[in-house]
Amino acid sequence: MSSGDLFGDGGTGDDRAPDLLHPGIPDRDGLFPEGALVGVLTTQPLDRLLDYKSPPGGCAPGDHVEVPLGPRKVHGVVWGPGAGGFDPAKVRAVSRVLDITPMREEMHQFLGRAADYTLTPMPAMLRLATRAPGLTDAPAARKIYRPGATRPERMTDARRRVLEVLDDHGGLAFTLGELSEMAGVTSSVVKGLVKLGAVAEEDAPRDLPYPRLDPGLPGVALSAAQAAGAESLRQAMRAGGYGTTMLKGVTGSGKTEVYLEAVAECLAQGRQALVLLPEIALSAEFLTRVEARFGARPAEWHSGVTTTERRRCWKMVAEGGAQLVVGARSALFLPFRDLGLIVVDEEHDTSYKQEDGVLYNARDMAVLRAACCSARVILASATPSLETWANAEAGKYDRVELGARFGRSVLPDMDAIDMRDEDLAAGHWISPTLASAIGARIEAGEQSLLFLNRRGYAPVTICRACGHQIGCDHCDARMVEHRFQKRLVCHQCGESKPVPEKCPSCDVEGKLAPVGPGVERMAEEVAAAFPEARVAVLSSDLFSSARALKETIAAIAAGGADIIIGTQLVAKGHNFPLLTLVGVIDADLGLQGSDLRAAERTFQLMRQVAGRAGRAERPGAALLQTFQPEHPVIRAILGGDEEAFWRAEAETRRQAGVPPYGRMAGIILSSPDVQEVFDLGAAMARQDGPLRRIGAQVFGPAPAPIARIRGRHRVRLLVKAEKQAPLQAALAEWIAQFRRGANLRLAVDIDPQSFF
Repeated sequence: MSSGDLFGDGGTGDDRAPDLLHPGIPDRDGLFPEGALVGVLTTQPLDRLLDYKSPPGGCAPGDHVEVPLGPRKVHGVVWGPGAGGFDPAKVRAVSRVLDITPMREEMHQFLGRAADYTLTPMPAMLRLATRAPGLTDAPAARKIYRPGATRPERMTDARRRVLEVLDDHGGLAFTLGELSEMAGVTSSVVKGLVKLGAVAEEDAPRDLPYPRLDPGLPGVALSAAQAAGAESLRQAMRAGGYGTTMLKGVTGSGKTEVYLEAVAECLAQGRQALVLLPEIALSAEFLTRVEARFGARPAEWHSGVTTTERRRCWKMVAEGGAQLVVGARSALFLPFRDLGLIVVDEEHDTSYKQEDGVLYNARDMAVLRAACCSARVILASATPSLETWANAEAGKYDRVELGARFGRSVLPDMDAIDMRDEDLAAGHWISPTLASAIGARIEAGEQSLLFLNRRGYAPVTICRACGHQIGCDHCDARMVEHRFQKRLVCHQCGESKPVPEKCPSCDVEGKLAPVGPGVERMAEEVAAAFPEARVAVLSSDLFSSARALKETIAAIAAGGADIIIGTQLVAKGHNFPLLTLVGVIDADLGLQGSDLRAAERTFQLMRQVAGRAGRAERPGAALLQTFQPEHPVIRAILGGDEEAFWRAEAETRRQAGVPPYGRMAGIILSSPDVQEVFDLGAAMARQDGPLRRIGAQVFGPAPAPIARIRGRHRVRLLVKAEKQAPLQAALAEWIAQFRRGANLRLAVDIDPQSFF
């Protein structure tokens, strides 16, 4: 789709005066001369390109510019020739061309194709691609702070925090304000450390290139299977051009070391590489491994790095001063100068799906980005998504498999505990069988992990006098008790309030009771059952910073806990050498509900968390507490025949005509007025001609499972079509029929991953 197709006729919005001003034509150097008409895409929520006159000195396609828009000046990118047809007197000039590396044509193409696929307005896509603080500021020198050469003789708590921040970030540069804020100290503490030589203060340009990585350094010794896999990936890199490889390996098989060899080949070719991780918490250990492999730390891009480093990363990626970026999903929209490889680690992880703002799946966008710049993609996982597995089965993706763990470790034995046969007291969730296994591990000096994918103390608080369940004031969701914080929290909007002493419905005191377990309640039960054991709880809401989480994980890995209690956070990439037992408290939890991916996700999560056990030399075991040991998913998890599970799941999806063998799109309507969303939803369901013409079905409207979030009522429609149907074009035509009020929002979710 061309920019004209996407934006219509462009222009300033003033009355047309045909032929009075002609579109700009670039000269032989690709430059629009001064006064030529150019079309500018801004980051503002407009539905078209805006026409401006090229400034003195001219401008070129891809230039980042500052343009006047009403009384303001806003950031934009020269997208091409202007549309023309306006009164010349009303067309304003570009204010200035910014000192930013111009957008490359492949990035232009990627943003356009991503917008077409996700049905996202182009200004929103441009905001994703320019989301770096201070990007439009003029270049200037600044003072930066790094670790110094000495340690102070007198160490105070404030000084220690400053030095820990510097150490934890691998020598990255901070401004005075950033370092003071992250350490929780005043600037005078930092300046005092500068005088003592413990912190170095330097004058430096705002954004410096990153240290060079050396792909020629030797990596770790690989097993025969790893070496074969690494060579296959290196050969794919040498072949050049676009291609995607599914790297499937059991937990502990050393997938990271294998794909780092592909990164080395990419860097040796002088191209850039991007590694996506599903969780920021995973980055610390991974960065250490990268530094050991290549002799320097890569660039980082995620919400945990400072604004200074984010701007530096953006600019250095564009200028070629960053060879390797390790980041979260939004790193896909960085302006790489020559991107040669994208690795999506744990590619099945649901956190790769952006669920607000621009709705996209980073796994799919990685493949699209690579196709636009002739790069390779590696999709790595022990339990790949069915979409990736199906593409590998169909021959669209290459396939590299690692079937055994690295070194002397072996996969854990897996078994089910039939909870129907367990004598379990009311208000308890650890079966006698599991408790006995935990006790044996404690006596042997080994660690046990209890997995429950529920944060907080209890998911529901109910009044035993009137039956009222305490819900959020702004959402149709029950509030979760977080006893460590002494508060009730809504996991939809984040609203929290103290735990009341009396029922808010009937005013009776002393009758509020928690129902069901969360990880905090499990910790309470563990402390009572094993009073001498050291217990650690790993849940994202219990840590104020990534540094605190990293320190806790490191302490556990060093043997600082006997029993670990965790949510799905523990299933992602952590290595605890002493951990030999995994107990899944409620293996049936993910099988509830009507989510078409429930079986797949339960299978993935159980296999991933079980894989935490026995990763060193001691053998491991995984015990799954279940009331449905005969369930096909539970049997597949225990049987270990992953290919059989994927084939059965694929056949079920194929017969139902759902992804990856059909297409789906979710339409989410929301408004403070419940009647407004239902009226529009009903009208859309009736007037579905564009969808019927491609053979698509519309289901709904129906209230979303959580029908109100942050005071907005939510209604969903679901569209289902055949695999080859031109769904996006039909959706765009369908939606364009309807006018929407100012307070009504409509979001389109192509390939929805959740149905809440």
